[in-house]
Amino acid sequence: MISFDRAAFLLSAPSLKECPDDLGAEVAFVGRSNAGKSSAINALTRNGKLARTSKTPGRTQLLNFFQLDEDRRLVDLPGYGYAKVSEKVKKEWQENLSQYLEERQSLKGLVLLADVRLPLQPFDLNFFQWAHEADLPVHLLLTKADKLKRGPASANLLKMMAELKKLGISKQVSGQLFSATKKTGLEELKAQLTNWLELPPTS
Repeated sequence: MISFDRAAFLLSAPSLKECPDDLGAEVAFVGRSNAGKSSAINALTRNGKLARTSKTPGRTQLLNFFQLDEDRRLVDLPGYGYAKVSEKVKKEWQENLSQYLEERQSLKGLVLLADVRLPLQPFDLNFFQWAHEADLPVHLLLTKADKLKRGPASANLLKMMAELKKLGISKQVSGQLFSATKKTGLEELKAQLTNWLELPPTS
């Protein structure tokens, strides 16, 4: 059983070569800078200070690794599409992110976070397209679900899943509603992550 509340900060890496050894298993969290990535990681690990949260979107500019145990990690990837930084810095982020996603062998799945109140953005769809081509599973985590009533929130989730299916990029995609504030969907998220992070027994 994976104990998410034992998560501890491991290191921050500006590029792939500074990442931890490519062994074991890890799951990466990705999404727009204002989608609530850090808040979701903090709720998951029951540590409000683990991942940095800020009222200024775009503060996460590095690949931040959190150790669950000797063989498993969570990764907070740079937020995209919102940060007030130069085009040069944005380009560097995208190159480092792309290299990590394409080459990291221990990456077992992506949690893509999006605001339940907003439609999927072009960069979100690009991520789904990339993951589809790479045969990498994606879990769509619709955050801030407490801002809508259950009916409209569920309808938005179904609409987004239908959109991905129509685009032909719904393979290995799952989805759920989530609220870091109310802890809605926390157990469902833990179950999904546990499924991805399970390692085969050693002989």
